[in-house]
Amino acid sequence: MTNRTAFVTGASRGIGRACALALSQSGARVILGARDKAKLEEVAAEIRAANGEAFVVELDLASADSIKEAFAAAKEFGTVDILVNNAGLTKDGLALRMKKEDWDIVLTTNLTGAFLATQQVLQGMMRQRWGRVINISSVVGEMGNPGQANYVASKAGLIGLTKTLAQEMSTRTITVNAVAPGFIETAMTDVLSDELKNNLLGHIPLKRFGKPEDVAAAVKFLASEEAGYITGHVLDVNGGLYM
Repeated sequence: MTNRTAFVTGASRGIGRACALALSQSGARVILGARDKAKLEEVAAEIRAANGEAFVVELDLASADSIKEAFAAAKEFGTVDILVNNAGLTKDGLALRMKKEDWDIVLTTNLTGAFLATQQVLQGMMRQRWGRVINISSVVGEMGNPGQANYVASKAGLIGLTKTLAQEMSTRTITVNAVAPGFIETAMTDVLSDELKNNLLGHIPLKRFGKPEDVAAAVKFLASEEAGYITGHVLDVNGGLYM
């Protein structure tokens, strides 16, 4: 991935941070985007300490203006060759009582934000006739999950977006794929009760939660030259939870 530039959204922690580190270790220059600039600077410092190149931009995926500004700033660092749409949030609740604003913010951030971010990089990829778009979906986008109608819809929507963009971009040597993580040890799963965690482990054939690095390894592969004949694919990283 030498001389490639990667943009990772939600890069300040968890899966996004792991993806940024993995892509940097593969030789890519990495642009880190998220709302928390201080945390991004910590990740950038980690990358630079390992002799990598990192560039930080503030990014709020719920704001179309913020997305445009972030990608305009990123142009200083070079054309984006690899986009990892990782940023996302949850606002859980049963569908019967879910507030419209909770539905809207999750769909706007997780799905519309990813779409708008992708729009920002496609022309550059088309000009150079090479590109990788990797959308971080979720196992729940494939199997559903009670209390997460908004989150599940956003992650299922990312799979549909992936397959459509893969078809639209195929003649320009641009691949578009999704990674669907299962239950990964992140801040999002830390809040689960021990009882719920034990129940979940009972349904995972590999009998462990995933690590952010497990997802990053899949992203790194899909971003590589070796994955050039893979597009429109959903790569499950879930320990066998959903097959």
